[in-house]
Amino acid sequence: MELTQLKRQRATDEVYLALRQSILGHLFKPGERLQVDEIAQKLGVSLTPVRHAIQQLSAEGLIEIKPRSGTFVATLTARDVEETSDLRCALECLAGEKAVERITPEESGRFHQLLAAMAEPILTEDDRKLHEENNSRFHRLLIDCSGNKRLAEAYEGLHAHLVIARAHSRDAGWEQRLAVEQAEHEEIVAALEARDLPRLTQALRTHILRGRLSMTQRL
Repeated sequence: MELTQLKRQRATDEVYLALRQSILGHLFKPGERLQVDEIAQKLGVSLTPVRHAIQQLSAEGLIEIKPRSGTFVATLTARDVEETSDLRCALECLAGEKAVERITPEESGRFHQLLAAMAEPILTEDDRKLHEENNSRFHRLLIDCSGNKRLAEAYEGLHAHLVIARAHSRDAGWEQRLAVEQAEHEEIVAALEARDLPRLTQALRTHILRGRLSMTQRL
């Protein structure tokens, strides 16, 4: 485990952000037991802010606290993924409804930059991580294009669970799905730029529900 020591001892929020990023960045794996003492030592803080941060992450569903067993990074069941994907689909379709009315040339250009980046060959684990980050940026950009801050806040909580699900359900067949994923992303952008809401809604539903099926089959 490699955690960077915090430069100064701060309250729970800084420890919370460090742990959350470590979970979403796959430094801690789904189901992994967290050693509170070791985390505090590596971050250079006392036990108290670490425990408070763990309580916050537990409330978000990213950490599971099991009495007499310990503290673990959360794992998700197929049912969890199905329910989260349903909510994600609703939020992204709502964002799309707003985005078709608001999208700017600059935002459109950013979508195309991300499409180009995701089309790059994936040869190493670092390439794969970058691809996943760009995938997340693509969908966050759609949310941002809606101009709805509350929607963005709700989406962020769902996104954290999907990141854990993807980490937990990785398999050797992901390369074969890249072409399908790329085509779906391109259709989303084309529908958005055409300001065709029914087409965009269908493209989003196809993409999200296909991804949901892929994840649940691997869990």
